[in-house]
Amino acid sequence: MAMTDKTKGEATGMPTLHKIIFGVLLVALIVLPFFVYPVFAMKVMCFALFAAAFNLLLGFGGLLSFGHAAYFGGASYVAAHAAKVWGLTPELAVLCGAAAAGLLGFVIGSLAIRRQGIYFAMVTLAFAQMVYFTAVQADFTGGEDGIQGVPRGDLFGLFSLSDNLALYFFVLAVTFGGILLLYRIVHSPFGQVLKAIRENEPRAISLGYNVNRYKLIVFTLSATMAGVAGATKSQVFQLASLTDVHWSMSGEVVLMTLLGGMGTIFGPLVGAGIIVTMQNYLATFGAWVTIIQGVIFVIGVLMFREGIVGVLARWFKRPL
Repeated sequence: MAMTDKTKGEATGMPTLHKIIFGVLLVALIVLPFFVYPVFAMKVMCFALFAAAFNLLLGFGGLLSFGHAAYFGGASYVAAHAAKVWGLTPELAVLCGAAAAGLLGFVIGSLAIRRQGIYFAMVTLAFAQMVYFTAVQADFTGGEDGIQGVPRGDLFGLFSLSDNLALYFFVLAVTFGGILLLYRIVHSPFGQVLKAIRENEPRAISLGYNVNRYKLIVFTLSATMAGVAGATKSQVFQLASLTDVHWSMSGEVVLMTLLGGMGTIFGPLVGAGIIVTMQNYLATFGAWVTIIQGVIFVIGVLMFREGIVGVLARWFKRPL
């Protein structure tokens, strides 16, 4: 069968449209801290990476997890402890958090993938609640106070990250690199098998694929990247708290993914930006923030059933 131009483009590298979008996104993020508060911009990037990691599992793997806060928050605690108690540099602290999240994801995933559908989701939620209980009770987590005063340290032991602008570019490098890695995973042969399993699992099994192995790998990868996001966030705010492992954090990342566009590359980034921006600028409304978010989410789902980016991709007839 002759290979089409579209297939050739996908096989030889990133499509031109995606290169343009990534280029514009990078330029926008480089100049962003000069127009908005850098800490706010860093928070958006951390949650964008978190949502992108979750989207790898749900949007491309077809697995709905209600417990991704376990990896996001767990990595946050480990990275904060590594930086404050062990005195590790920022990059090593983030790596420690990511490794811990990956290990936790492997253990939980090994058990969770034995179930499907809502049962899988409930198992992940149950394990996440166990992680939350551990964070409340364990000595090194600080209980309800969390781990405070996390030092930002010196990158590679050379460059101080005490300044918000310096830290911003470190977070930018981590986030952008993580998103590019996720993009490469999705567009690899491994990613194509994931899509096949998502669309028709029995047929993928009949073709000889070890479905459970692929599920476990994508679960572990998603948990690891979520851990990178959580560990980076602990460096930004110099804090690891129970909020990071609470079940509501798992709900927020689902909301971000659905609002932006499940199964798209750029959808979770848009969804994370919208949710974090609303939380920041609607904070003056107090308890009404949740109601306002709910109304916006309902409107978004009714108007953009495929997510904002999903609808745009359908209009332009291009994968985004």
